[in-house]
Amino acid sequence: MKTLKDFEKDLSKCSKCGQCQIACPIYKLTHNECTVSRGKFMMLHGVTQGELKFSKKINKYLDMCLKCGKCSQYCPAGIDVIEIFNHAKHDYMKNTLSGKIINFLQSRLIFSNIINIGKLLFNKKRNIITDSQSEKKLKLLYFKGCVNQITPNTDKYLKKIFHNSDIEILTPDFDCCGLPFLSEGNLERFEQTAQYNIEKLNCNYDYIVTDCASCEDTLLSYNKYLKCNISADKSLNWGDIIALKNIKFKFNKPLKVTFHKPCHLKNDFFFEHIMKNCSNIEYIKMDDYDECCGLAGSFTIKNRKLSKELSKNKALNIQKTNADYVITSCPACILGLKQGLKLINNKKTKAISLIEFLSKSEIENFK
Repeated sequence: MKTLKDFEKDLSKCSKCGQCQIACPIYKLTHNECTVSRGKFMMLHGVTQGELKFSKKINKYLDMCLKCGKCSQYCPAGIDVIEIFNHAKHDYMKNTLSGKIINFLQSRLIFSNIINIGKLLFNKKRNIITDSQSEKKLKLLYFKGCVNQITPNTDKYLKKIFHNSDIEILTPDFDCCGLPFLSEGNLERFEQTAQYNIEKLNCNYDYIVTDCASCEDTLLSYNKYLKCNISADKSLNWGDIIALKNIKFKFNKPLKVTFHKPCHLKNDFFFEHIMKNCSNIEYIKMDDYDECCGLAGSFTIKNRKLSKELSKNKALNIQKTNADYVITSCPACILGLKQGLKLINNKKTKAISLIEFLSKSEIENFK
């Protein structure tokens, strides 16, 4: 397993150009150099050189990150910022009491039992999607993620949308994608769950499909940490599949909708295509539609004030569209959007997943 020391060359590649400032949502709010990647790099470089020691303050700034990856997209040197932060977090947390407590809570036994309790409380009747008919043409491996394991309403929505379709949906017993472990620097647990999921991928399928942008992004990151080759070309979300199949949707009354693009979503080309296939729907693109909703996992717990500010800014942009629904393709983002709408007391607009929204319509045809 790599340590922060292994990233010395990458830390040195940072020219301090400041492009990350343009991209970073947190810097835009705080204007604090320590919240942006080049500021963190200076601190971490000091750690690798022995000039600084890891401290609670450095860890605080590592946690003040949405892990959205926008800084990497803007970085002229092509530095994988998030991978460095994850390893830095691991090096710090492994020798702290809080790190040991988090590692214990995230152990397979404890974490799995938390998920299982959630299933018992909210999921008395599981409705697994399977279809073993041999004439089906497209085999899709559905990675549900933790949220849908607990409240698998997506199963019901997908059954309606893909009724009499030419696809086969397979639902192996996947573990969590591992993002909660990765974010807390628990790389041992992350690699354990990643290896388990990789073994589940050892079967015949055309695409692995998610309805959570963060899950998809994490699955594709396995290649960085383990010896595997998960191809981005074989990874899609349900929006991609629906657009590919050119399904038509008929809504009973006129509705205005807008779209929030999750930070981890590879692309959103599918969305406008789907909206054009929806009758009685007016799509209004909001300002900064791809800015973070403010949730970002444990970020919202550790940085409540910043989380609320991001959510509020997002909600104000939603409100300008006067939309009935704000649609997204990430369960966590739905919580962030709801947080923002509540903060500005917007009771009109409902935050909803793409799959649930489409399931409210009549499916006109399937090609």
